[in-house]
Amino acid sequence: MAAVNDLDSTCGISDEELTHLFKESIRIDNEVRRIKGLPIAGYDDDSQRAYLEYPDGRREYVEK
Repeated sequence: MAAVNDLDSTCGISDEELTHLFKESIRIDNEVRRIKGLPIAGYDDDSQRAYLEYPDGRREYVEK
């Protein structure tokens, strides 16, 4: 059974729906950034470093 909090009861949006909508908004934003030729921020779990990925596939890791 899904837990209901005050926000869900007032807006009618479940936590699962909100999570889905958030992930979809990020996907759409990334598509728009690719079309415009802008870099997309990402995180490499293997090296545990943040990076910017450019439309040509090149990755520039962020230095500390």
